[in-house]
Amino acid sequence: MRPMAKFLILWLLALSTASARATDLNDYPTSARADYVFGCMKANGDTRLSLERCACSIDVIATILPYERYVTAETVASVNQQAGQVGALMRNTDAARDALQELRRAQAEAQVRCF
Repeated sequence: MRPMAKFLILWLLALSTASARATDLNDYPTSARADYVFGCMKANGDTRLSLERCACSIDVIATILPYERYVTAETVASVNQQAGQVGALMRNTDAARDALQELRRAQAEAQVRCF
């Protein structure tokens, strides 16, 4: 096989692999990303810099957690804030603690990379 043909085949393979990975990492709907960025900006000063950092942050989280696990962890985090039996039920399950811990690790990584 000619060197140019080999190069083209390798290049096309690299493009298709990169495209597949980008699709895998982009399973968060736009509305979920926007909600995260909006909340993050409110917590970090509503500046252009916070917009950039918060957008970076959700991108990092999306590379670590598939969207389904992100939704689970966010739900646990929300319910954990509830007082009484509902909050206690969530706080006392291993699955809920694991989901929340996974989200916190992803957020910590995003903090390091983006802020």
